[in-house]
Amino acid sequence: MRTWFVVLGVAAGASLLLLPAAPAAAHNSLTGSDPQNGARLAAAPKRIELRFLATPKEATTKVTVTGPDNVAAGGAPTFSGKRVSVPFTPGAAGLYIVTYQLASDDGHPVKGEIRFTLTTGTPAEPPSASAAPSSAAPTSAPASTAAGSPSAGSPSAGSPSPASPSPAAAGDDDGGTGWLWTVAPVVVLGLLLVGALVLRRRATRR
Repeated sequence: MRTWFVVLGVAAGASLLLLPAAPAAAHNSLTGSDPQNGARLAAAPKRIELRFLATPKEATTKVTVTGPDNVAAGGAPTFSGKRVSVPFTPGAAGLYIVTYQLASDDGHPVKGEIRFTLTTGTPAEPPSASAAPSSAAPTSAPASTAAGSPSAGSPSAGSPSPASPSPAAAGDDDGGTGWLWTVAPVVVLGLLLVGALVLRRRATRR
């Protein structure tokens, strides 16, 4: 019986060495998003949601959304537990990038981004009806031709942008210790089995 307690003590000690110091010291990380990273959407979402491993703090969390030509397409974030949402204002079709930055409980900064593509854009607003014609000498070219023609550098509405989404979001800074939570129980179980075999052999010899 005393030998059995020794085996259990050794197994418990080994598991404590393999596990991280404390869960509270682990870095926060992104666990999911809506839209998902790399998604291609024909309909623009009303908001963008980020889900994290731990509850983010409002004072240290920043989320920005930029569309084609670096045009801002987001707003002020709102917080609900481990979820952070920002309103989305769609623009031209193309690649949209959502970047986030927050601090873990240990103060370590966590940065990353997700990307999605909007395949249909919002048409440009028509010219204001209150705009008065120029007082200069009239020209033969109609004003509607210049206003209705798309600029050379802007993508046409309804056509997909050539930009392709990133295959994966930027990784969080979790230190690569997540695999220890899976390995530790296996090691403890192995040590317990070894201890049981030793006790069984000793009992057989007696």
